[in-house]
Amino acid sequence: MRAPVPVLIPAASWTIVMSCGVVSIDLDTIHQPVLSAIMLWFAAAVWLLLVVVLGAPLAYRRGQFRREVRSPVVLAGVAATAVLGTRLAIGDHRVAAALLVVAVIGWVLLVPPVLRHWRTPTTGISFILGVSTDGLALLSATLAVAFRAGWLVSAAALLLLLGLTFYGFTVARFDLRQLVSGHGDHWIVGGALAIAALAAGRLTEAAQALDQFAPLHQAFTIGTLVLWCLAVAWVLPLAIGEVVRPRLGYDVRRWATVFPLGMYAACSFAVGRLTGITALTAIGRTGTWIAFGVTVIVLAGLIRRIRQTWSLPGATTIPPTAEEPSCPTTTAPPTSDSPATTPASTSPTSTSSRSSANRAQRP
Repeated sequence: MRAPVPVLIPAASWTIVMSCGVVSIDLDTIHQPVLSAIMLWFAAAVWLLLVVVLGAPLAYRRGQFRREVRSPVVLAGVAATAVLGTRLAIGDHRVAAALLVVAVIGWVLLVPPVLRHWRTPTTGISFILGVSTDGLALLSATLAVAFRAGWLVSAAALLLLLGLTFYGFTVARFDLRQLVSGHGDHWIVGGALAIAALAAGRLTEAAQALDQFAPLHQAFTIGTLVLWCLAVAWVLPLAIGEVVRPRLGYDVRRWATVFPLGMYAACSFAVGRLTGITALTAIGRTGTWIAFGVTVIVLAGLIRRIRQTWSLPGATTIPPTAEEPSCPTTTAPPTSDSPATTPASTSPTSTSSRSSANRAQRP
């Protein structure tokens, strides 16, 4: 009997939505509407699936809720909702606003228990705490201009500061060995700063458009550029870690590698537009195609994993990943010191024949 679908889908699957959502934003920025739409609808379809399979059960299964909130990965659902809402805000502000409400509710309910069960040293997925908060800041700043809502600019500023505080709290306890031992989620150490830079850029643009925090516009611009530089500073050690210890097999956490790559491109566009540095825009354009290429590769790995899973007759679990290592059981072949055993279903006739032979050999 095959395992239920919820058992086959880990909570880290929310990073698929995060990755495809931001890559869709990048593709829209470089005027690739078809590819952007494909990524958007794929992200939306996965989001709906995960809401039914992973999100809804948390509302009525208290035992499952208590177990899930012990890990920051549960906040990936909030981050995914915020990123998807940011992409949808390009064409439909009302749907994006509804997703902002959903994301805020999830954030309010999940952050306190996640902090109560916080574990150190932290890993890459721990940075989802700050990413989800910055995601709310990003979507709030994006919608502030659309709805001419100055209070959303203030909310975005507070959320961004809180997100950066969470980042500092997490990175101070980050195990740097994750750079060579992580399975993809370690890239969020840089991606968390990238989404903070993007949120800061959108916040600055919204403040300028709505004439909010006028004396701080220059400080906001400089702060945004500093965040971009800090985010990019992680690229070299992360890339070196991949060269030192290549991790080529598929793991669902590899989607947490695609997400930062897409965010690097997105924040480069935002910071380039804000500061007028055209080189950053060029970096964003190149980064978009890199992120899209990696997305295709990881998506191929996902499809292959799904085919392996559903082609196994009578399989009860998916093929093991680095997140869930397997413990295969093997049976050693019989040796001269350990004679082969007979099956429990040995026929009565053969048993009787051996008994007769034994009696015949007795003196």
